[in-house]
This record gives sequence, structure tokens and C-alpha cells, in this order.
Amino acid sequence: MTALATEGGTLSVRQGTALTLAAVLGPGVILLPTLALDAAGPASLLAWAALLVISVPLAATFAALGARHPDGGGVATYARLAFGERASTMVGWSFFLAIPIGAPVAAGFAASYVADASGGGRTTEVVVTVVMIVVVAVMNWMGIQVSAGVQLAIAALIATLLLVAIVVSLPRVDTDHLTPFMTHGWSGVGSAAALLVWAFAGWEIVSSLSAEYRHPARDIARATATTLVVVTVLYLGIAFVTVAVLGSGAGRAPLADLLAGAFGDWARPLTTVIAVLLTIGAINSYFAGASRLGAALSITGAMPRWLGADIGDGRRTPRRALCVVAGLGLVVTIGEALLGLPTDATLLMTTGTFALVYVVGTAAAVRLLPGGWPRVAAVVSFVASVGLVVLTGLPVLIPLATGLAGLCWTLRRGRRQPRAIGGETTFAGPRR
Repeated sequence: MTALATEGGTLSVRQGTALTLAAVLGPGVILLPTLALDAAGPASLLAWAALLVISVPLAATFAALGARHPDGGGVATYARLAFGERASTMVGWSFFLAIPIGAPVAAGFAASYVADASGGGRTTEVVVTVVMIVVVAVMNWMGIQVSAGVQLAIAALIATLLLVAIVVSLPRVDTDHLTPFMTHGWSGVGSAAALLVWAFAGWEIVSSLSAEYRHPARDIARATATTLVVVTVLYLGIAFVTVAVLGSGAGRAPLADLLAGAFGDWARPLTTVIAVLLTIGAINSYFAGASRLGAALSITGAMPRWLGADIGDGRRTPRRALCVVAGLGLVVTIGEALLGLPTDATLLMTTGTFALVYVVGTAAAVRLLPGGWPRVAAVVSFVASVGLVVLTGLPVLIPLATGLAGLCWTLRRGRRQPRAIGGETTFAGPRR
């Protein structure tokens, strides 16, 4: 998966920032503050702050990797360069299959808001989840420029609305909600952090879009830095007002409660719009990255060759891989509905995959990045990522099993010769 030159990419810094922001500032911001509050009480703010601190070297590490090795394979490419084909296959399979498993979780966050606003029940949540997955698949089918353009508009609107929610809630802060602070001890903070990994995933998927930038070496760092600032302000702000304004009375739709408290019940439908747009934005970024990852893996024979056979000259959207991701997401959604499971049933399984991918990606960075601050950031990120895996616990065994299954498939089938384009093995990313 060694990329050819990446000239001709179409993403600007603003579009790249929008895609990165959507991937990191996903639908978790509309529900996770309540889940973290339940797990740790007011001390959940410590978990938010700790993960934001960890995000700085983590974001810098993946930005540096993307700038130096722009390729559609993302973390799988870094694993191959640092540790060989087998490691690349395992992390590639784990991450690729985690996207359709996690998509219903993300969509389900917003679907719960829709159900709350409309008075619907489980059926409403399932229908909304299916519709959002289909909408995002269509956006990606139309190409990266279309989906990135839509993403830019969504990101600007969402950032503005969340900032408004924070500002109008500050006058209603009640410091009594902050005591007692450590209601569940440090173990509660650890449990909250394990849940919040979901909220801070996203830096890794952007690496699969690195080849789409016009100037990867310059633009990825700019997009990452801008995203980091925005995410820090919005995440800490929403988490704080959820704890200090709503306290233990926070429900499954805390953002709706915050806005309704400031403006009245007429504001509840607005939070539904925010929830849906956040979700569409996040899933859009992950589908874009996952489809390119699947195509990149197919080129080296790590996944079935037909998965990336529609790439042609490297300038088309990997629609076959996109259809597989979206199709599996729908299967998971419908399967959960038939089994009577909630849409967030696979939350820890997905966060376990993200944590494991961070471990592999940062370990590769320690070997691939030059000395100085890039190497320091990589080492710090690796240590932090190992800690996240420990906090995740047993669910991390699922991506390990998925990776082993992928490795067994490739060993049984035997590696095919990579497809050569212009004399080199490549997946520099579709251009339209």
C-alpha cells in the first residue's frame, strides 16, 4: 500500500477540518455526558479532561503519520511499514469491520433524540438508524467532494449550535451539583474514560483520508490543530454544563434538557436536528475512510480483490467497499432490532477496536517518525493508548478475534500479487 505521489488531491484545509471535526466531534457529545455522569458522578469531568490531554499527542501523532505517509490504508499502512504484512492485515480487518458495527451505535444516539421528540419508541429508533446509514452511503457514493462540501456546512452549523447551548446554560450553573465530587471513586472515573473513548475516536480514521488532501504535508497538520481547539472547547463546555446544570437529573437527551431549560420546550426539536446532523457528519467521515481502507487492503490481497476492483485508475470512489460497509451496518441494525437489543449494544466492542487501533498506530509511529517532538508525541500516545485498552477490558478481545480471522483468511487463500499502477503498488485515494 505504498502510495504514489498525492498531487491532485481535492480536499482543502477547511473541508479536511470539517471531516476531521465530524469524526471526532461525533454523536457521542449528545449522550455520553450523561453516561459518563452515571459512571463517575461529577468526577466524570476528570475523565473528559484526561482524554482531551491525551488527544493532543494522539492527534499530533496521526497528523504526522498522515503527512509523511499519505495513503488510503491509514493505520493498516503504518502497521505494514513498521511491522509487516500480517500486522497490517489484522489491524485492517479489525478496523474495517468495526465501522459497520459502530455505525448503528452512532446513529442510535441521534435516533433516541428523534424518538424522544416525536414520542416514538424502539421502532422509530430503528427506522431512523436505517435511514441515516442509507443517507450517508448515498453521500459517499457521490464522491469525496460532495460529501466534504456537505460536511463543511454541517460542521459550521453544529459548532455554532453547541456553543450557543454552552453559553445559554452557564447562568444556570448550580455548584451543589458538583458535590460530592468523587461519588464512585477513581474506578468510576476509569469506567467513564472507557465509555468516553468513543467520543475521542476519529483521529485514526482521518489517516485513511490523508491522500485526499491537496497538500498533505502542510494541510493535515492545520486541519488537525483547528479541530483540536474546537473539540476541546465544545467537549469540556458541554460536559461541564451537563454536570453543573442538570446534575443527577440528566436524562438520555441532555442537550435537549439544556436548551429547553434556557429557551423552553420549543427548543427540543432543535436538539433533534443537532443530533441528526452530528450523526450524519460522523458516519460520513467513517464511511469515507473505511471504504478507502477496504479498497487499499484489497489491492494487496489482504481482503477480497473484488472489494477494490472498481477503483480503476485510482480516481473513482471505492463504491464496492462502501456498499459492504453500509450493508453490514444495516445488517447489524436489523439484527439488533430482531434480538431486542438496544442500538448501543456494541458500544464497548467498537471503542475496544478504536483503542486497539490506537495502540498499533502509535506503536508504528514510534518506529516510523523521526526523533524530536514527533517521536515524543508517539511514545506518549502509545503509553496512553495501552492504558485505554486496559480500561476497555474484555471487549478488546473482539477486534483481536476479527484480526485473527482476517489473518487466517489471507494465509489460507495465499497472498495475491499486488496490482501495479505505473510500476508501483498504490492506493493514493480516489479523486472523484
